[in-house]
Amino acid sequence: MKRILFFIPATGWIIICTILLTLPGSSFPKEDWLDKIWFDKWVHIGLFAAIVVTWCWGVFKSGSENPARLYLQITMLASIYGIAMEYVQKYLVVNRSFDGADIIADAAGAYIGYLFSRKVFRKK
Repeated sequence: MKRILFFIPATGWIIICTILLTLPGSSFPKEDWLDKIWFDKWVHIGLFAAIVVTWCWGVFKSGSENPARLYLQITMLASIYGIAMEYVQKYLVVNRSFDGADIIADAAGAYIGYLFSRKVFRKK
């Protein structure tokens, strides 16, 4: 039971990300300068890096026998979640659309989270 507590932050973060990714498009400000710096893509990178880091932290703190393999699986699942959310945005969310560049940003963020987790959350 105690091991489950380590996954509360990760579960909470997934819920927050799901809410943010399913907000209607009209909820976001339309600023030209944000488009010029690809702000949306940086947000996706940050969201997905945090998804991977929080889940990997939970795995690390729970004392898993083979955390490196699980970190890679978490990274792959986060990337699949990013792809799925693009389809949710396309078909189920008002004023949102499918964006392949978001999928790339999601996968890049997940990979950055993986690299960070692999370096920081390892058994010594």
